[in-house]
Amino acid sequence: MKIMTRHPRHLLLFLSLLNLTLNSCSSDEIFIDEPFVVAFEEMSTHFDKLQAETPIQLVYSESAEENGSITIQVTSTNTIYGEDYTTIPAATNNLITLPVVAGETNKQFLLKKLRSNHDETTEIEFEITAIDAQNSSIQGYSSFLINAQSASMGGSISPEIGGPNEQYQAFVDLSSQNTESVLRDAWDLKFYCGDAFRVSINGSIYMAAKALDQTDIDNVQEDDLSDLKQMVAVGTFDPENANYVDAPSGNIFETAIDEIAPDDLENPVYLLNLGYEVGTGKPNTGSVNIAGDHRGWKKIRILRTDENYLLQYADLDASTHEEIIISKDENYNFKHFSLSSNKTVPVEPPKWKWDLCFTVFTNVLSGAGSYGFSDFVVHNNNAGVKAYQITDDAFSYEQFSWSDVENSLFSKNQTSIGSNWRSVFEKTAFPDRFYVLKDPNENIYKLQFLTLTNIDGERGHPTFKYELLKQI
Repeated sequence: MKIMTRHPRHLLLFLSLLNLTLNSCSSDEIFIDEPFVVAFEEMSTHFDKLQAETPIQLVYSESAEENGSITIQVTSTNTIYGEDYTTIPAATNNLITLPVVAGETNKQFLLKKLRSNHDETTEIEFEITAIDAQNSSIQGYSSFLINAQSASMGGSISPEIGGPNEQYQAFVDLSSQNTESVLRDAWDLKFYCGDAFRVSINGSIYMAAKALDQTDIDNVQEDDLSDLKQMVAVGTFDPENANYVDAPSGNIFETAIDEIAPDDLENPVYLLNLGYEVGTGKPNTGSVNIAGDHRGWKKIRILRTDENYLLQYADLDASTHEEIIISKDENYNFKHFSLSSNKTVPVEPPKWKWDLCFTVFTNVLSGAGSYGFSDFVVHNNNAGVKAYQITDDAFSYEQFSWSDVENSLFSKNQTSIGSNWRSVFEKTAFPDRFYVLKDPNENIYKLQFLTLTNIDGERGHPTFKYELLKQI
């Protein structure tokens, strides 16, 4: 797992965070004299994230051309500088002065805890008040707040999805700014931990499943299934194959595997297409290589035993099968199981601790059935996360505020963001749209995608910015 992975593209990211307006250049102009901008890398953090010494990072819009200085105002609420905390370098009259050195691209100072006592009223704010450098400007995240509130005020996140093979599913929690990346082929089936008995398949590796007309898994043999193998697959351009994948909306009652009935005789054997290995070859710059070799087939049958699941599984030509009991855990949306390792595996964070997942995805196209998508973003609808997209010219991301939120537009459909945020032809994130998201704790954020590629044009490097909206 990887936490808050970042990529060396501060200039591209930082400039996209600035609300700058530049006049068009005439044909004989050689360059645009853009200002030298300094800002905090993030907007806020929680007291619980502080170490004994915590670096506070600032970023520049470009390399410093000359020596200078940055002045930062320190404001404390219900905590005392010099007694509860201090900084390196130290503040004088509540001002920290940091040197700007020609050639550097960022700067940091240290926050040092002297005591750990704080409550929900405790705050420390650092604000950039002056930059001593030619053609300088204070823009972007000009202040950085440390408090004990539960939700981050915002920032920028670069989830680790693995580059052009997109081998990871990256789970993002906006309120804590945490990300966790898991290999997307680490699991095959996920067992719902809610009140219903439902089982989903791994759409990130293009799995598919079809119910058979038999209930004895040992009687099903490979020779009986040859005609079905052409049908039970993703990307065949047959509208019928939408029946063999989970509903893209994330509706737990519309899965390829039917509700697990309490009566064993009502639970059929399923033919399970295991999808594809993660691609390993390096594609052309700007392209992706998602799918490798086919992973084969299994037959499965799922029963209920008390409040648990009983999974039966075997190779298609086997006359015996293996069994395992999988119990529910109310702290998670699903329990995940790997057929290759024959055990449950950790995948999703606890259900209240993630909002977005960056993943390869099985979608359904009207008239063409199921189809694979890269660069897909789903939200945690099973925990109550909702989202909607804004492309209205009446709003810009910077101007959009709490009063502009339309609660009636929030959708539980997990594809509300989906692949709509990026252009695979331009290899960019669309600049004309952003998203509004409500998390499980009713925090409301606006977020906008900034990049699809890294500075070398390689796909699989998304970045987005977000901000907590507050009622004024």
